[in-house]
Amino acid sequence: MKVLLTGGAGYIGSITATALEEAGHTPVILDSLLSGPRAFVRDRIFYEGDIADRALLGRIAEEHPDLHATIHMAARIVVPESVEKPYEYYRDNVAKSLELFDELTALGLPRVLFSSSASLYATKEGFEVTEEDGLGTGSPYARTKLMMEQVLQDLAASTDLRAVILRYFNPIGSDPGLESGIYVKEPSHVLGQLVLAARGQKQSFTITGTDLPTRDGTGIRDYIHVWDLARAHVRAVEKFDDVLAEVAAPSTIINVGTGEGVTVRELVSSFEKVFGSAVPLTEAPPRPGDVVGAYANVDKAAELLGWRAELSIDDAIASALAWADRRQEILGYE
Repeated sequence: MKVLLTGGAGYIGSITATALEEAGHTPVILDSLLSGPRAFVRDRIFYEGDIADRALLGRIAEEHPDLHATIHMAARIVVPESVEKPYEYYRDNVAKSLELFDELTALGLPRVLFSSSASLYATKEGFEVTEEDGLGTGSPYARTKLMMEQVLQDLAASTDLRAVILRYFNPIGSDPGLESGIYVKEPSHVLGQLVLAARGQKQSFTITGTDLPTRDGTGIRDYIHVWDLARAHVRAVEKFDDVLAEVAAPSTIINVGTGEGVTVRELVSSFEKVFGSAVPLTEAPPRPGDVVGAYANVDKAAELLGWRAELSIDDAIASALAWADRRQEILGYE
């Protein structure tokens, strides 16, 4: 099976490409390299360009007439940056994706597997959320993801396009072969910040938000090993038509997480256990756009995809630390 993978030079995209290959499929990468490093493309079929470039999409379809589906991951993803630069987020995540979806439909490539986000969910008592629970987008980034879900649902209802929407929770770690991982020099997400603090590359790890309505006052998340997340994409592509037949609808939304909530303080404790020593800590108010958090009810993923997360948070932390040691070899910087 051949799969078009937008954003395939990124963190999750490159690891999903590896998971596709391990399952016997062929990824075709489309990436602008705005943020993802060229090194992550490796020797895969690659087109450097914009997802809204209709001529380029036409050329890809002509050169690969056997494309089965598109996994759409290309997006801007940094929550605080989306607060500072909303125009760029709505342009790249919404407007350009709309062009992509319309052109894919015109090219007879109607299957779209879309990367959405658990940041859409409103805070809920108990924090466990199903796909039907209420939404409360707290940042421009989250609103772009919600808009694209709505766009896909509307297009699927009125055109040949079909959509399976995966709401990611919080991916961490690397792929088993340590070929890809977090690539930005100072990642904004929690585990990347912990690694930097543990390795002495920053003075301390900052816990942002300590008086939130959780069991220890810090944000709660569902930290999923990125390799489990990548495997979920493989399963969703393989079962795409069956999933939509099962739900008897042209689109559907599926949570992808572990089904367990972990607070930031609990993550720090797990990290220190795996790392083998304490990490210096400071505390600060929540960042712009930060939310209290949620964790996934994953019954729908188990039912429709036959998928559940298999790797532990300790596994993910260990792979993130191993990737930090390997990163300079792959990317040329620590």
